[in-house]
Amino acid sequence: MNHLAKDFYYKKTEDYKGKHKQVQNGSRDKVHMLMDNETSSEPIFKHNPSFVSVNFTYESSDWWLDSENSKPKSPLMPDTKDLDFSTHKVPTFSQVVEELKELWSMVLPITAMNWLVFIRAVVSVLFLGRLGSLELAGGALSIGFTNITGYSVLVGLASGLEPVCSQAYGSKNWDLLCLSLQRMILILLFAIIPISLLWINLESIMIFVGQDKDITAMAATYTIYSLPDLLTNTLLQPLRVFLRSQQVTKPMMWCSLIAVTFHVPLNYVLVMKMGLGVPGVAMASVVCNMNMVVLMVGYLWWRSGGGGVVMRWRAGIRGVCSGVGPLLRVAVPSCLGICLEWWWYEIVIVMAGYLDNPTLAVAATGILIQTTSMMYTLPMALAGCVSARVGNELGSGKPYKAKLAATVALGCAFVIGIINVTWTVILRDRWASLFTKDDLVKALVASVLPIIGLCELGNCPQTTGCGILRGTARPVIGARINLGSFYFVGTPVAVGLAFGLNIGFSGLWFGCCRPKWLVPCPFSM
Repeated sequence: MNHLAKDFYYKKTEDYKGKHKQVQNGSRDKVHMLMDNETSSEPIFKHNPSFVSVNFTYESSDWWLDSENSKPKSPLMPDTKDLDFSTHKVPTFSQVVEELKELWSMVLPITAMNWLVFIRAVVSVLFLGRLGSLELAGGALSIGFTNITGYSVLVGLASGLEPVCSQAYGSKNWDLLCLSLQRMILILLFAIIPISLLWINLESIMIFVGQDKDITAMAATYTIYSLPDLLTNTLLQPLRVFLRSQQVTKPMMWCSLIAVTFHVPLNYVLVMKMGLGVPGVAMASVVCNMNMVVLMVGYLWWRSGGGGVVMRWRAGIRGVCSGVGPLLRVAVPSCLGICLEWWWYEIVIVMAGYLDNPTLAVAATGILIQTTSMMYTLPMALAGCVSARVGNELGSGKPYKAKLAATVALGCAFVIGIINVTWTVILRDRWASLFTKDDLVKALVASVLPIIGLCELGNCPQTTGCGILRGTARPVIGARINLGSFYFVGTPVAVGLAFGLNIGFSGLWFGCCRPKWLVPCPFSM
């Protein structure tokens, strides 16, 4: 019996005796494969392609363990023996180095892509600022509203593809890989319907909650012209996960680079030359994302024609719709885990508006939020790539390598956190000068920036841990941890320090550190 498997996975042999079967309409919350017999050496979908729409549900606390031979099973993992898994309890130095090379060959292009997306957002804000303070305020309000109600939901739902696509790719199940992409696009098409209604009614919603009418009118204009971006993102977000799951990262980076390169001149033409103002900024962002989609689709077409992964679209609408339910069962928890964190930062901005000097506090909060967004690009890339790595190895029947990928990624996350702490302490007195000339705002940012660094020391492992959980089809665990740490611990502590003990702005951000430090502990366990 494999002792490393026993050490790494939960053992419940009494609960798992006999055949591990799940009927197609089963309601269990665990991830199991329906096996023909105990000694099957291949997953059932290789024998029954139609089974890919109903062969699994999502979430597992026990993983896929065969009690009779202690072989871990993935829902998409062949029943094969991993030699590395059986011969090494501790990874060798060469194995760690090899994993680092493979992981960072994916992470660096994705980080560059995230940076390019961040730069695109900065360019939009700069052009809004050139139009005037009212336009800048309206655009900022619109960007915050669309992030909360739209983009966070689409990104979160699309992340539900990660365990399915990565494990399908690892097991070379091209039918499931391509079907899952189509199903997610269908899910997002339905999701943007209520989101569109919210965006269309932004003005009435903001006026109802007491926002300034002039700022709200400007925000509504920006949002209306951003509506086509919802349709664009129904393709863009699943395509990113689809390609990353196949470790195709450099083409995404180049596609983003080309699209963002045209973003600056496009803004200049629409805003400055044609005089379109706020609608021009919104349209430029839509066109930028549309260019990314066109370039990625073009790459997929070229890659499939050039001997790469064959794109299979043979299932038809019934085949696509039949597997939407199981995919939703992993997409919804993934969405909640991401949205709970995104929304929490918007809550911090709202709480800053209730401090003694709200103008000063909100201005400093805006700089700090931009700073955290910048620092988030690397751990976000690391989380997505380790999710793909873990899923690929589980799908190919190599759980030891999946564990190694997770361990190496967590180690990298802690190193990234330490780097963030270091530079925020060293540059705390000069960093705010890049954003503002107001001495009071600069002093406030300098007093809190080291606290932000401490937050990132916990945030990097937390983000990476969420990626690992998504790769193992257990996103609901991450959603529960985020809910408890951010909303049941972080928010009360932040409110208590900032308002109850009158510590103010520093207390608000120190409260932000509490969930960041609490989250990595459950992930580590």
